[in-house]
Amino acid sequence: LKKFAEDFAKLHSKDCRFCFRLRFEPTYLLHVALQPTGLLAVGCSDFSVHLHNRDTLHLVGEYRGHAGPLCGVTSAHGSPDLLYSASADGTVRGWDVRRPGTDAVQVFKSDPSHSYCSFDLSCSNALLCAGTEQANGEDSFLVFWDARKPGGGLLGVYSESHSDDITQVCFHPRDKDRLASGSTDGLVNVFDLSRGAEEEALLATCNSDSSTGSVCWSGADYTQLLCLSHDEGLHLWDLGQLDTEEPLTVFSTADARSLTPLADGGGVDYLVGGKWLEEARTLLVVGGKSSGDLHLMGCDAGGLRVLRSLEGGHASTVRCFLWDAAVEALVTGGEDAQLLLWKPGGVELTTGKKESMKSDSALRLKSRPHQKHKYQKEKKVKT
Repeated sequence: LKKFAEDFAKLHSKDCRFCFRLRFEPTYLLHVALQPTGLLAVGCSDFSVHLHNRDTLHLVGEYRGHAGPLCGVTSAHGSPDLLYSASADGTVRGWDVRRPGTDAVQVFKSDPSHSYCSFDLSCSNALLCAGTEQANGEDSFLVFWDARKPGGGLLGVYSESHSDDITQVCFHPRDKDRLASGSTDGLVNVFDLSRGAEEEALLATCNSDSSTGSVCWSGADYTQLLCLSHDEGLHLWDLGQLDTEEPLTVFSTADARSLTPLADGGGVDYLVGGKWLEEARTLLVVGGKSSGDLHLMGCDAGGLRVLRSLEGGHASTVRCFLWDAAVEALVTGGEDAQLLLWKPGGVELTTGKKESMKSDSALRLKSRPHQKHKYQKEKKVKT
């Protein structure tokens, strides 16, 4: 942890804030994932997916084909040339990173009424899962496909565990059958898919009391689950306590913004997401100010503590980040149409147009936040 903080201290030095800046035409940068081949995949609010060199951020390719907002991008763990994206248009698409600009090589669909707002790929590379928006004002679904059977691998759905938009789907990094899902109904569910039917597969339901914004696995054995809500709540649960009488809750707060006093005496305005850093053995939570400044925080049973502040990069809200452990670098993207690469000792380079050409009205039209709904039914939960 000490080395981790020292490395990021270098990022905040007066002359080395970030080493690369890339500006796009008016668009939000919403999602970022790292390919095994060393390419960065970026999901944009104009429904496109961009490929960039991880070291220079140079644009090397682009994919178009989705007809609605993207809800994520992820790499195929065992297939270095395959990239997946999912969209509210009701499709999950697989792209060949060796052939930028071509049509999707795989397309996964379910019922025509399904509009996806989350998805993920299992660590075994065999199972795709997408969470839907609430359909017909009643049901929301977890949809499963066999990723090895493109176009015809629909396995089935879970339909009883959530009552509203399923905003997060997150497979366990090591257990191919463990899945967490979060929803605007305020519930975070954990499943063991090896048990088959939904009722038997549901291991635990944790109540965040608010609409779920992001979920990630954490801890040395990935037995903990971090949940960030759309109204900046933070909840850390230890699922290793499921078979004990001990509470699952490690730390919980309805509003994390006030827990992180900054140099100016204020707190962060919003939370971007979390990531367990294996080498540092630290749960990293990224928060930001509306001005674009970023703040890296550690999270544990004692709450949040600021590790490092990154200033002078973004000019607006940051929407996504990625920690590249191999090169000890942080990649961030946001509503200012900038993709930034932060590295200790970095020297700034600039490419593209000098002006960002942002258009607030155009950007807002292409970024639809989830509405917060009232919880429609009660479930047995353990907190």
